[in-house]
Amino acid sequence: MSRQIVLLRGVNIGARNRIAMAQLRELLTDAGFGDVRTYVQSGNVVLSSDASPERVARKCERLIAEHLGLEIEIVARTRAELAEVVRFNPLERVAVNPKLYQVSFLAAEPDSGITDKLAAAKVEPEQFVVDRREIYAWHPDGVARSKLWATLAGRGLGVTATARNWTTVTKLLAIADE
Repeated sequence: MSRQIVLLRGVNIGARNRIAMAQLRELLTDAGFGDVRTYVQSGNVVLSSDASPERVARKCERLIAEHLGLEIEIVARTRAELAEVVRFNPLERVAVNPKLYQVSFLAAEPDSGITDKLAAAKVEPEQFVVDRREIYAWHPDGVARSKLWATLAGRGLGVTATARNWTTVTKLLAIADE
């Protein structure tokens, strides 16, 4: 079985889509996934499975809907895919605070026009790089009033997406390697 990273979109933010990580670990373990681990409360799971990441994501979505009554979108990556995200790190020279450096993980490659849409939302000194199914974004002034962040966090990308800060990205890779 290979290690995979399962990223739930929009859980445990505010009062909606609340999922206890212990309950999620138990649900996924009972469903046959191996060595299920979670990181923080925002829907980060590392597990083992022989299925493709796409199949793992769909199965997790079904399990959560059937057992917890929540419609949660999920994006999954293999350990090797996540390692490539960390290796690539295109904003390494400018993104000096890992909490303000975000990676948006997309379920599929976005339409070609997405770069123009993101560029229109970006305000200096923000930066971003689109690389296949990931969008790296540096928000040095935070995300609270960032139009770029609002565009990345919303549904305007045309594909399911969920973002994690660089600290979380690298920690998930470390957990996958344990």
